[in-house]
Amino acid sequence: MYFANSAQTHILIERCNGFNVNNVMIQSPGNSPNTDGIHIQASQNVAITNSKISSGDDCISIGDYSSNVQIYNIQCGPGHGISIGSLGKGGHSAQVSNIHVNNVFFYGTTNGARIKTWQVGRGFVRDVTFENLQFNSVKNPIIIDQHYCDVRGACKETGTGVQISNVVYQNIYGTSITDVAINLNCSMSVPCTDITMQLIQLTPATPGKQVKAYCKNASGQEYGIEPGPCLSGI
Repeated sequence: MYFANSAQTHILIERCNGFNVNNVMIQSPGNSPNTDGIHIQASQNVAITNSKISSGDDCISIGDYSSNVQIYNIQCGPGHGISIGSLGKGGHSAQVSNIHVNNVFFYGTTNGARIKTWQVGRGFVRDVTFENLQFNSVKNPIIIDQHYCDVRGACKETGTGVQISNVVYQNIYGTSITDVAINLNCSMSVPCTDITMQLIQLTPATPGKQVKAYCKNASGQEYGIEPGPCLSGI
C-alpha cells in the first residue's frame, strides 16, 4: 500500500486496540511540515512492520495513552526519526508503556530514537526498548529531551515532568552528523532512571571529526558504549 504527499499525518491510528500496519510505503518531501508518516494515539496492541517511510516530520510517532506497540523492520528517511512524544503538553498526564522498536534503518534523519516530553507534563514513559538500529548520517541518533518547549531554551524547570524509566538501548551502530551522538537531556525535577545502554558504536559521518555522549540527570548502566561513558550510576 502506498501513501504520498499528505497535507498532514499520512496514517493516524487513534483509540484502537489490536491494529496492524504491514508492508506500506509512505513518501513526502523532507521539508514538508507536520507530515508524520504514522502517528499512534491512545491505542493499544499496535504493530507497524516491514515498511518504508519518508516524511517531513516523524516517520513514526507515539502519543499519550499508548501501550504495547511493536515497531519492526522499518526504513526511515528523510524525516524526524521514530519518536515517543511529544508528551505532556499543557500539563496533561501521559501514560506510555511497553514500546519495542527493533530493526530500523535511519538515513539522513534529524533524529533517530527519540523521547520528547514537555516540562509541564505529568505521568510516565516506561518499559521501552530500542534495539538493532542502524544510523546513516543522522543528526541526533539517540536523544531524550525532557525540556520540550515552544521556544527552545525559553522554558524554566517547573518542578513537574513526565517520568521516564526502564529504557533500553542495545545493539546500535552507525554515523552521526553532529558531535553529540548520544544526548539524554533529562529533567532535574523528574530525572530519567533505569536507563540501560549496551553494545552501541556511533562514529562521525565526517572522517576526522569526533562524537561525544551527553547525559544530564540520567542514571542507569552501560556496557560497550562508544562514545561514553555517559550515565550516572544507579
